[in-house]
Order: sequence, then C-alpha cells, then structure tokens
Amino acid sequence: MAGGLLLEIRRGTQSALLVIREADPPSSPVDVSVAADRVEVKSGGSCEAATLPPEVRLAPSSCRGLRRFPGDGLHLRMCLSRPPPGADLVSTWRESLKPQKNYVFYCQSCGDIIVKDRKFLRVLPLPSENWSALVEEWCCHPNPFARSTLHPQYGDCFLGETFFLMNSGSESHVPEFPMCCSETGRHTSQSRSNLKSKENTRVVCKRCKTMLGETVSSDTIKYYVTEVIIQPSDGSFSPKPRSQFIQSMVAQCLVELSSAKSTFRFTLKGDNGKIFILIWLLNSDTLLVESSGSSSSHGVSTPFGDIFMPSSGPVGAWNAVKVLYQPCIKSRNKELADAWENDIGVHPLKFPSETCLELLLILGLSTTSLPPSLRHMNSFQVAFLKM
Repeated sequence: MAGGLLLEIRRGTQSALLVIREADPPSSPVDVSVAADRVEVKSGGSCEAATLPPEVRLAPSSCRGLRRFPGDGLHLRMCLSRPPPGADLVSTWRESLKPQKNYVFYCQSCGDIIVKDRKFLRVLPLPSENWSALVEEWCCHPNPFARSTLHPQYGDCFLGETFFLMNSGSESHVPEFPMCCSETGRHTSQSRSNLKSKENTRVVCKRCKTMLGETVSSDTIKYYVTEVIIQPSDGSFSPKPRSQFIQSMVAQCLVELSSAKSTFRFTLKGDNGKIFILIWLLNSDTLLVESSGSSSSHGVSTPFGDIFMPSSGPVGAWNAVKVLYQPCIKSRNKELADAWENDIGVHPLKFPSETCLELLLILGLSTTSLPPSLRHMNSFQVAFLKM
C-alpha cells in the first residue's frame, strides 16, 4: 500500500483499530475490502493489498465505524476471529541471571567485555527503593537497619528495579573509572571537590566511554540494565540495536512494576537526579502490525525506527506497550513534574541521563510516526515501546 497500514490490536479485548494511511488525498472513490488474512484497497484502476502475519486473523463481519480523517486516512474498528497468541516475551534480565552459572558482561553500546567469566553464588532481589522509610513507619523502635547497607559480597548479585549490584573484587576485567586520575587536577575548592566526587562515581566503558553505572562503595558497582548485556560464558555475543534494546528494557521495567506494585505512572530520572520524562503506562497487551508503505508516504520513520521493519516481507508484528508521556527537559511541564514527584502513587525510575535523552528521542520518533489524530491524548503525547 502506498500509504501503509497500521493495525493496533488489544489482546485483552480481542479488538483492533485499523488505519489505512493516505499517501495523497484520493482523487477517486476508495473501496476497502477486509478479509481474515488481508486488507485490500482499490482506488481508480489500482488495487493494493497487504497480507497480515499468520498470528493475526480478523473478523470482517465485525467491521464498524469507518471514518476518514484528513491527513490520517481511513479508520475502522473490528474484532478478531481468533485470539492472537500470547506475548512471546524474551526472558527478562532478572530471569536470565542464575546462581552457579558463569556469565560475561558486555557493553551494550560497543560490545566490549566488561566482566568476564563471573560466577554468582547468590542472585537476590533488593527491596524497594524506599524500604528504609517503610521500616521507620512500621517499627515502634529505632530503625535497626539505619546504619547498615545492602552491599553484595564476592559471589553475590543484588537485583534492583533498573540496576544490579555486584562486588568488584577479583574481576577478570574491570571497566574504567573516569576522572579518578590526574586529569581532574587537585581539589581547589569545596564546589570542585563535590563535582569531582560525583564524577568519580561514574563507571564508563574503556572503549566507547559510555556510562555503564556508578560506584556505590569501594568494592560495589551498580550497573544499569540499559547499558549492559549479560550472556552465559558458553554462549556467543549477539549485539542488539541500541534503540531496540532501550525500548525492550524500559518496557520490561514498566510492565514488571505495574504488575507488582499496581502503579502505572512513572518519573524517569537521570543519574543527576533530574526528571527527564513523565510516563503513564496505558496498556501492555498491544500487538502492533504495520506495513511501511512507500518511502514518501509518511515523511518519518516507523514507530520503532527502520531497524524494526522485518527483513522478509513488508508487514511486521511486534509486542508493544502503549504509553502516554510528557518531556520535562529545560523546565518543561515543571508544575506537573513537581506534582508527580510528590504523589505516592507515582513510582520513580533512575537511568543514566544520556539514556533518558535517548529514550525521549525514541518516544518522539514513535509519536511523529503515528497518524496525527493518534499522537495525543488529552495533554499527553502517545507512543509505543517494543517489548
């Protein structure tokens, strides 16, 4: 199809919204034919068809609400003739780490080895970020953990919400700790000392200088899940495009936390403590089907960028989460950000500041690739993140 096709499927309701994009305003009547496994569009003397993936089967008799939106194309809703298969999600990073197995840690950006052949004796989840405050609320005596910290011993790996902690001792390969040598100069003032102390906590890749995490103590390193790929030592390294990896990891975090804590609003903060994005998880049962159409039909990339277009065939399907978001850089939406930060129903997530900016760009590209009528909901922007 010259203009392309977008099919947003909800597994929970077994319903779908079909958008047939317009490359140009039609000069003659358009005839749309919907079959169980294909969609055809006839206009004038031309006929174009898109074959749907095998996991998607429509119920043509359920089509309703056909409308044309200028600049969008044709919209119609329908049901599925059979439920699509469940989301075949890749095991999460939490599930991939097991005790008594050897792992290699790679920099996600360049593939350089960060930690080689590390065997964990224990892999344990950390309590929630605010666990200490909860102890204060529930204990009738002084907090017994006030002066204790949860630091892993050698052989331990502690799993947080967006990071994992590991002991840095006896590693086969240790990443670079920047700003710890003479290039920073000596302390000349208290402000420079504080800045230097903050920079000293950053752990970066020796090859590409990407921030991987930060030091928590002299023998504990925090690695962010968006920056490191973990694979068994007996496996081969398989790199993933940066955009795809960020979307997958952030989407996993949102889905896991919304299920575990029944929270759907999140503030994404950088390692500098500033809020970059407000995210509202709308649904996590989306199957998104899209054809690219002609290169001139959209003027922008697909919701997930060119790397997400299938290598075989013009139509692809992806599990995705649908989110509403607001950018907060350069003091944008400051009042809303302050309100969310003080709302106990909003959960904070921390990532490297550079990753927050990358995610904001990905969200923006996803929004601009959608039909104009689907890009906003109330005052929020709409985007999809691939699982």
